[in-house]
Amino acid sequence: MELRQLRYFQAVAEEGNLTRAAQRLYLSAPSLSQQIRLLEKELGAPLFERAATGMTLTPAGTALVPEAKAALDAAERARHAVESATRTEPAVLRIGVPAGVPAALVRCVRDASAALRQAGVPARIRFRDAPTAAQLDLLASGDLDLGLLTTPFPATDLRTATVWREPMGVVTGHTHPLARLDTVGFADLAGQELLWFPREFAPGHHDEVLAHCRRNGWDPHLRAGSGHRSVFQTQLTSGEPLVAVQPASMVADDPHLTWRPFTREAPTLTLAAAWRPANPDPALRDLVLAVQQATAAGAREHTD
Repeated sequence: MELRQLRYFQAVAEEGNLTRAAQRLYLSAPSLSQQIRLLEKELGAPLFERAATGMTLTPAGTALVPEAKAALDAAERARHAVESATRTEPAVLRIGVPAGVPAALVRCVRDASAALRQAGVPARIRFRDAPTAAQLDLLASGDLDLGLLTTPFPATDLRTATVWREPMGVVTGHTHPLARLDTVGFADLAGQELLWFPREFAPGHHDEVLAHCRRNGWDPHLRAGSGHRSVFQTQLTSGEPLVAVQPASMVADDPHLTWRPFTREAPTLTLAAAWRPANPDPALRDLVLAVQQATAAGAREHTD
């Protein structure tokens, strides 16, 4: 039995579908199916019931799930232990960043890393652009060390810590009629289109904010937004009845855009740091703690 076979088994067990698991593993479905059958032959028992609707675990497969996870976690810990023991340079922590993450949070991560290095904790960071949904797969495969995820997201065995929470408001062009208001009520948004991101980037946050708007009487027509700041700005300053819903930190210091708070019941942007439990790198834990402390201090300054 090989670790890669256990990794394949775990992916199929989690997805419940051979095709999705193969896509996640960057394998062809026939190749993955063959590897699962070889594992079943070696263990002497079927691990899955196969049907047109998907693959479900047999009693033998159910029994293997925690053992496979324990073996893969142990292998990951062993790899990190060897890397830590032989490391001559600071660890490079690969950090996922979704489109629309507040620049202030990215600066907090950068500054926390620099502070840790000054304190003697080796931690260099490399940012990788990836939406929340993709980061979950990258964390599971070990291609990311830390994810900055827009909540809510599906329950996983990842460890998480909230690192950013900020009320959202209405963003318009500088000359938009709503820019003249001090606060914006949901009734004021009647007839306005919403510049909004594709659902597949962060399904939980996408649906949560739209549901909040609808509960408060605004069911907007959606227009696809862009992750590029210049395009986003151009769309909102076109003179059309078009608004965005974002935190104030997203448009700070932009003279062409105006942010106004909701009169009541504002939706919230919450981001969580997430990492694999099997990743024992102390630099990673120290970085998360330092970011939490920095963002908490920033929030206190903002409210004082």
